[in-house]
Parts: sequence; structure tokens; C-alpha cells
Amino acid sequence: MRGVNKLGGGEILTKPELHVRSFVATTNTDWADDGFHQHRTLEISILLEGRGVFEWNDSKLNLDAGQVIIIPPALPHRFEGKQRNRYGVMHLENIPARIMEHLSDFGSGSKPVIIALSRLDKERLEWLFREFLRILSSPLKKQMRTYSAWVEVIVLFLLEHSQSVQHALTITKAADYIRENLSRGVQIADLAALAGLTEAGFRRLFDEIYDMSPKQYLQQCRMVEAKWLLSSSNKELNEIAEQIGFARLHSFSLWFKKVEGIPPSEWRKMQQRKTDEFSI
Repeated sequence: MRGVNKLGGGEILTKPELHVRSFVATTNTDWADDGFHQHRTLEISILLEGRGVFEWNDSKLNLDAGQVIIIPPALPHRFEGKQRNRYGVMHLENIPARIMEHLSDFGSGSKPVIIALSRLDKERLEWLFREFLRILSSPLKKQMRTYSAWVEVIVLFLLEHSQSVQHALTITKAADYIRENLSRGVQIADLAALAGLTEAGFRRLFDEIYDMSPKQYLQQCRMVEAKWLLSSSNKELNEIAEQIGFARLHSFSLWFKKVEGIPPSEWRKMQQRKTDEFSI
């Protein structure tokens, strides 16, 4: 009997283990599910490439790459794909309480949750997803713990990076542009034009979504990249400064010290000392 260990004459009840089924489906032509179907599992489907359609009850939604559908168990639904398209699909059963808490933050209930990722975040999620597929086909010492940890990472990634409305996705495209162009000056007027908004409208929506101004977001991205380069590379400080948009090393050092309280050279040494302590 599933979920029961029999020892001697008694029984010890155990929690059912997490069950995961996951795959990537790729087609080069239009296709459609024959009809509505439902699963006893919770389904997470991600359109990785192309266009598609998701339909449930009396509702129908056109999908673009980067959109994610979280489908509760027993909900009748169907999918379509248009031309060349790729879906990443994950079915989850006996989900641990900790992961269910994260999923409840989406407010799913008995209805599907439709969320969207920016292009960069969609690419990062696809990398995570493909690594997870590799894990599923590998021999593991702690199989259930590993599966649970990876599922939790993917769900948390979706929580951190997804947007629920289309205009928010427009703003995240501008945020992608900022992250990809740290080495050059990014003008608010250019970002607003990219999003199809006035400068005032762009600033307002950006603050709504990221809880900070575009300038603050740029500085945050610069700091994240600076710390990554300082701790993971042997690049010279002036090279790092140029890579994140500072023409002069002095300006970079002053900015870094103002934010972190110490110069970048000292911060790098501090990280190296921590690494040395762990390696002893």
C-alpha cells in the first residue's frame, strides 16, 4: 500500500513522496490537443519559444514566449501550438508543504494562474529547467531531497521574476535592456520609447513594478555585476569599472565605497579571506 511501511505486526504511516514528471516538447508545425483534458497533478507549463493558445472552461488566452501557466489539479484545459514552438512542462504530485506555501503566493486556488517573464528571465528559467531534466535522469544519493530542492528553486524563481499583467511585461523588457547595457549610458527617454510610454508614465509604472526608480534599478544592477566580477574573476578594477559603465576607476571606487562603506579593492580582499577560511 502506498505511503505505508509495514514493520512486524504494526504499521507506520509515512508521507507520500513528491512525484515529478517533466519534459520539453518541440514541434515545427501547428498542433492542438484533441479536446479538454485534466490531471490529478499540478501542472506548470512554460512557452519557451513561438506562440500558442491556452483554453479552460469558457476562457481562451493567446500565449507568447515567456508566459507561464500554473494549472491546478482536475481543471479541464487544452493547449495549442503555432508554427515552431517549444513548451516546458512539469507535473507535480504529493507536493511538500513548503513548496505549496510558495505556490499559494500566486493565489491560484481553483483557477489557472497566468504569469509572464521577460526575455532574459525566460532564458534563465529555461536553463534551470533543462538542468532539472538532467537531474531527473541522473542517479542520485538523495533523490527525493534533490527533486524537492530543484522544484522549490524553480517555483521561487517564478515568484521572484514573474509579472501578472501585460504592461508589466513591457516594463520588464526595458529592465532587460538596462541589464544588458550596463557599460553604456542608458537614457530614460530611450527606455520610455522602448516601452511605448511617456517618460512620466514609464517612471510611474517602473516604480510600481520594481518599487524603485529606473536610476535606482540601474545602480542596483551595476552593484550586483560589480560584486560578481570582483568575487569570481581576476579582472583589473579599471576593467570592471568600464564593464559596468564607469569611464574612470576613481568614480567607480567612490561610488562603491559610498554604497558598501569600503572600496572595491578592500571588498575583494575580504571575499578572498572568506574563501580561504572555508577552504581550510
